Amino acid sequence: MKLIKPFLIIVLFIFSCKTDTKHLNKDVNIPEPKVEFSIAIHGGAGTIKPENLSEEKRVAYEQKLEEAILVGYNILKKGGTSLDAVQNTINVLEDSPLFNAGKGAVYTHDEYNEHDASIMDGKTLNAGASTGTRTVKNPINLARIVMDKSPHVMLSGKGAEIFATEHGLNIVEPSYFATKSRLESLKRIKNNEVSTFYNEDIKNSKFGTVGCVALDKHGNLAAGTSSGGMTNKRWGRIGDSPIIGAGTYANNNTCAVSCTGWGEYFIRGMVAHDISALMDYKNLSLEEASKIVIQEKLPNIGNKKGSGGIIAVDKLGNISFQFNTAGMYRASINSEGKLYVGIFKND
Repeated sequence: MKLIKPFLIIVLFIFSCKTDTKHLNKDVNIPEPKVEFSIAIHGGAGTIKPENLSEEKRVAYEQKLEEAILVGYNILKKGGTSLDAVQNTINVLEDSPLFNAGKGAVYTHDEYNEHDASIMDGKTLNAGASTGTRTVKNPINLARIVMDKSPHVMLSGKGAEIFATEHGLNIVEPSYFATKSRLESLKRIKNNEVSTFYNEDIKNSKFGTVGCVALDKHGNLAAGTSSGGMTNKRWGRIGDSPIIGAGTYANNNTCAVSCTGWGEYFIRGMVAHDISALMDYKNLSLEEASKIVIQEKLPNIGNKKGSGGIIAVDKLGNISFQFNTAGMYRASINSEGKLYVGIFKND
């Protein structure tokens, strides 16, 4: 009995030391592995099915997505900022007639092209946006100077165009944005005397908004979104794209998000910020938060017709693509050079 007691004490001591070691290891702040930088883009979400997209058109979209994302990739690779990567990448998409932004913007009911854009800095939470412009060639550039050169967050219409002119942005004639296919789409809708807001065909067509999110080598996140809005929009309608928290959001503590879809629902759900909030307050991963918002919350807003998608990147460089539509034009690449380009649900 005298021998057993010391033996038990030794065993208990060893066991307690092991337990303490586990506890200590758990408390050690070991940094999670991360890539140096990441970038992702989208060119709109909607009913994008293989049978509705010709091989020629599919290749054109894929090539333009790759061209755009490589612009941002090269900026980040050289140590450039996430803001510059986002802005310059979106410029490529705005200059293409393939997407509903910049050159390819859809028409309003009165047969104008009106543009919305926003950009946000995850480091400072500074943001800039513009809405309802008709002559600014690259709306994302206007959003950037609103953030950098003014005390405001959003400028609209004529005032925004005056501000753009004063700061040397490229101003073009409204005819620059004219595209035959977009005008034909508008006329089809107007001939049917159907309002875009209540037309199921619009819900089931692609939402061509473009966007970009990025993490740079300095650990800073940024997000940007640019759009021509909805075909046949009226009365100065503004969607989610220029609204910080709805269509665009970035915070170094969580993630950067850019949205595409039926804007009215994204505004009501404050989708971009909601993803960040779930990560912040509930400690969810980017993928978990994105999935909850896009697959569960958005489709259940109001009359349950909320549709669209998001691209997002977190502070570790993880990327999330979530959409509740048949497809979304998208691409991503990180510092390891892993390029991904997708269009359809199963890509």
